Amino acid sequence: MSGDVWLFAYGSLIFRPDFAVEARLRAELIGWSRRFYQGSTDHRGVPGAPGRVVTLVPGGRCVGIAYRVGPRDRDRVFGYLDEREQGGYTRQEVEVRAGGALLAATTYVAHAGNPDWIGEADVDELARVIRRSAGPSGPNLAYALELAEALRALDAGDEHVEAVARALLTSPA
Repeated sequence: MSGDVWLFAYGSLIFRPDFAVEARLRAELIGWSRRFYQGSTDHRGVPGAPGRVVTLVPGGRCVGIAYRVGPRDRDRVFGYLDEREQGGYTRQEVEVRAGGALLAATTYVAHAGNPDWIGEADVDELARVIRRSAGPSGPNLAYALELAEALRALDAGDEHVEAVARALLTSPA
């Protein structure tokens, strides 16, 4: 990698980037959807009791944030992210629409079959697991509700995340 690079964020990196960026744009990734299909034993759960975090699955569209990372910060930022996103996630190159242009970007995807993959579940089951899970980065409930709030602020229209957030706020514990 040389020069500036773009990073596409669709989960906690939207509301907790905690790294240096030179620009931040609302971005749309076509052909992928955000789903609570990935287990988290290192951030929002623990071994034996994984939480649920989002990943990308084929089909649909996903609104998030494109961050421009400058050349001086690139190695440090991606080194940090490789460590932060180690629980089943791998780097993937994608193309996003942001600021009226198509941008080549890097994102982190946890593909089906990785060791922490849990897969599909109905909304009530997702809410049950999220409500009871916590890990070194805090309660899984906080993650899910912060993500829903951040996506609303972006006018992202994510039906899956909204359905999970509604279940978390309305269904019994």
